[in-house]
Amino acid sequence: MTHGWPDDPTGAYRAYLLTAAATSASRSSWTSADGPLPTLYLSHGATQVYSDAAWIQQLADWGKRLPKPLGIVIVSAHWEDAPMRLSNPTAGTPLLYDYGGMPAEFYRLQYATPGAEWVAQAVRSLFSDQVVHEDRRGLDHGAFVPLMMMYPAADVPVIQLSIPTQHPESLIALGRRLGELRQNGILVIGSGHMTHGLPFLTREMMFEGHIPGWSSDFDAWAADALERRAVDELLDFRSRAPGMPYAHPTVDHFIPIFIALGAGDIEKHPAITRVEGYTAGFSKRSFELA
Repeated sequence: MTHGWPDDPTGAYRAYLLTAAATSASRSSWTSADGPLPTLYLSHGATQVYSDAAWIQQLADWGKRLPKPLGIVIVSAHWEDAPMRLSNPTAGTPLLYDYGGMPAEFYRLQYATPGAEWVAQAVRSLFSDQVVHEDRRGLDHGAFVPLMMMYPAADVPVIQLSIPTQHPESLIALGRRLGELRQNGILVIGSGHMTHGLPFLTREMMFEGHIPGWSSDFDAWAADALERRAVDELLDFRSRAPGMPYAHPTVDHFIPIFIALGAGDIEKHPAITRVEGYTAGFSKRSFELA
């Protein structure tokens, strides 16, 4: 192990890929008989996922539970831009390795998805009253890292949509529009991290499994609010949530949750947690919403 990384930092992922890609490719795709797809909020992690076999399996099992989508629209914490922008829709969209100082293996990873022009057009059609710009930007790690585990064959078209505002109510309204895509076999994902106090990361958190109170308290509060469908409390997370502002010194990794809440129907259906636990002291809580 060098500088905290395993000697083979992508070994768990490569071992998974040996059989997972073929299995994923053979799965049947969504049909109208499956009904609307759920919407997801997931804690995407970063490069540490590639060496974490348990986390890889959690994401893989989640993908297998869902009908294989015809397309994916994902909103990542790592792209805030207004007015709204869509990522490069061409086949083999490049990856944006938006992390630094990592072992070379992480910069050689590929995820060559099919052309997603039709998904981009489906998104634009929802916002005919607004200008939605197309960008040449590739997929950032908030998009490609979890999708490599959930859909390892890279055979589902993917479009990333920028976050145009940090205003929770506006993001819920944006999610409601995107929710219409679910009836056409398009999976809508908000990608962030349930807690993400990077400035407060310690060696004990990274290497000794320490979970700080601000992280566990925020996670427990969010889980309880989701179970009670207390959207008003979630909207007011800045002042109501314990652990703030340590859990989210910047709000970019939490606000994708409002895309998911808007695209789903939390007033009628409970949020179902699919991934939980901690990595480097940060909550991995991830859920789906019908």
